[in-house]
Amino acid sequence: MPGDENGNTIVSMNMTYLEKLQTVQTKNNSWVCIGLDPDPIRLRVDVLKWDEPILPFNKAIIDATADLVCAYKPNLGFYLQWGAAGVIALERTIAYIPKHIPVILDCKTGDIGHTQAAWGRGLFDEWQVDAITVNPFVGAEAVLPLIADRPDKAVYILARTSNPSAVQFQGDLLQAKGLSAEVLRISRTWQTAGHKGYVLGATYPEEMAAARQLAPQANFLVPGIGVQGGSLETAVKYGSDAVCGPVINASRSIIYAAMHGDFAQAARSAAQELRNRINALR
Repeated sequence: MPGDENGNTIVSMNMTYLEKLQTVQTKNNSWVCIGLDPDPIRLRVDVLKWDEPILPFNKAIIDATADLVCAYKPNLGFYLQWGAAGVIALERTIAYIPKHIPVILDCKTGDIGHTQAAWGRGLFDEWQVDAITVNPFVGAEAVLPLIADRPDKAVYILARTSNPSAVQFQGDLLQAKGLSAEVLRISRTWQTAGHKGYVLGATYPEEMAAARQLAPQANFLVPGIGVQGGSLETAVKYGSDAVCGPVINASRSIIYAAMHGDFAQAARSAAQELRNRINALR
C-alpha cells in the first residue's frame, strides 16, 4: 500500500472495508481494537480538570496507540451521557483518528428502513465512520439501507453478545438453534455491496467455532476479552476469515490501565501486551 512523504498509509477511496482493515492489520501487525469509552466515573481527577475532557483524553489514547491497533471503536452511549458536548467530542474524535485506521461506531442501531437510511447518511456519509454495529431484530430492513449501496462500509450484526443474559433470547448457538443461529444463517442471504460482519462475544468461546461454520466468510468483531474475561485463544483460533483477522476489542482494560502517572503510556503498554498475546497465538 503506498504512503505519503511522511510514511503515512494512503487510503484509496475505492477500497472496500475489508481491504482497509486488512491493510492496517498488516501494517500494524495487529488484530487489536481499542474501545474509546469515556466514563466520567472512571476518568481520573487530573483529566477531569480539563473544561471538556473527552476529546483531549481520546487524543492522548489515539496518539499513544495508533501504531498498535487495527481499529478504534467508540461506543455512542458513552458520549450521549455527556450531552451535546459529548456528541461534539465524538464527532471530533472520529475526525482525529488517522484515516487509514477503521472507525467502528458501536451504536447497535436497528430500526426500519427509512430510519436506518437516516442513520446511514449521518454516520457513514456525514461522520465518515467505516462500520457500525446493528441489531437485526427487525430483519433485513435494519441492514440493507446501510450497506446495500456502500461497498466501502460495513455493519457488524449482533449475533452473540458478550453479556451473561445473552442466552435468554439468543438461544443455543452451539446447537445451531435460536435467534443467534437464525441471524447468522438468514443474514448471509442478504445481497449488499458493503460487508456483513458479526459481533461474537469471547465470553462464549465454545460457540465461536459454530459461528464460523455458519458464517465462513464474515469478519468477526469480538468483545469481552478484557474485563469480561473472554477466551482470547478461541477468538484467535476461530476469528479469522479468508481475508482478515478478527477485530478483537478491549476497552476498559486498555484506556483505564493506570489510575496514576502517564495514563496514555499505560494504555500503550496494555495495548502492546494484548497485541503480543494475540500474535503469539496466531
